[in-house]
Amino acid sequence: MRSSLLILIFFLLSFSSCKKEDDSQQDMSVIMLNVSYGNNAQQKMDVYLPATRSTTATKVMIMIHGGGWNTGDKTDFNEYVDSLKKREPTYAIFNINYRLANTPDLFPAQEQDIKAAVEFIYNKRQEYKISDKFVLVGASAGAHLALLQGYKYSTPVKAKAIIDFFGPTDLVSLYNNPPNPFVQPTLFSVTGGTPATNNTLYTQSSPINFVSAQSPPTIIFHGGADIVVSSSQSVLLDTKLQTTGVIHQYFFYPTEGHGWVGANLSDSFNKIQAFLAANVQ
Repeated sequence: MRSSLLILIFFLLSFSSCKKEDDSQQDMSVIMLNVSYGNNAQQKMDVYLPATRSTTATKVMIMIHGGGWNTGDKTDFNEYVDSLKKREPTYAIFNINYRLANTPDLFPAQEQDIKAAVEFIYNKRQEYKISDKFVLVGASAGAHLALLQGYKYSTPVKAKAIIDFFGPTDLVSLYNNPPNPFVQPTLFSVTGGTPATNNTLYTQSSPINFVSAQSPPTIIFHGGADIVVSSSQSVLLDTKLQTTGVIHQYFFYPTEGHGWVGANLSDSFNKIQAFLAANVQ
C-alpha cells in the first residue's frame, strides 16, 4: 500500500513538473529562420514570436523588403526588425522573402507570393498563438507589394494597417514619368512589357487602383531627394486616400533620398509606433 502511494505521489509530481515546463515553454520567445511557405527556395520567412502571446491579443507585423522586385533579401530588413521589436515587443514579426522577378518568375509572381505568405501565416494562427490583426510593412518595391496586398485582398484576412516607405503606387505613371533612366528598363524587365503593350498588368499591379473607402489605415514616408521612386508617387496615394476618406498620414522628409538613417529614421519609427497605437486595436 505504502509503495503504491509513493508511486502515485511520484507520478503526480512528475506530471506537475512536466506541465510547468510546458507552460514555461509557451511563454518563451521564439525565433525561426527560413521557414518555408511554398515550394520555391526563395519562398521563406523569418519568424519572431514574442514571449507572451495569444490568438486574441498578439498582433502580427509582416515585413517585405525592397530591391526593384528583382534583387534584395529579407536580411536587408534585419535592422528594421530589431528597431520594431524594441518599440513593439508584443507584436509577432514575419520578415519574408519572395521570388525575385527574373525569368520565369516575372510579375505578378511577387504579388502572388505575398498573398501566399499572408495565407500561410493566417493558417498558422493557432500553432503560433497569434491573432488575425495583421500589419503590412514595406520599403520601395516591398512597400508596393504591401500596398497591393492590403488594398487588393481582404481574404482570408484584411490588413489592419499598412506602413509604406517610398513605395511605387501607380506603375503606369512611374513608367511614363521616370525619375531616372533606369526605371523604364527595370519595369520592363520585371513585367515583360510596358503600359502600351500590357496595360492590364500595369493597372492591376498598381495599388492606387484598389483604394476604396474600406482600405486599411496607411502611413506613408517619402524623401524629397528620392531619384529612384519619385515622391509624386506618394502624393498620388495621399490624394487618393484623402479623396476616399481613408485614415492615413503622409510624412515628407525634404532632404532625404531613397531611404534614410539616423534621427529621421528614429522619427519615422516613432511615428509608426503612434500610428499603430491609434489604429490597430
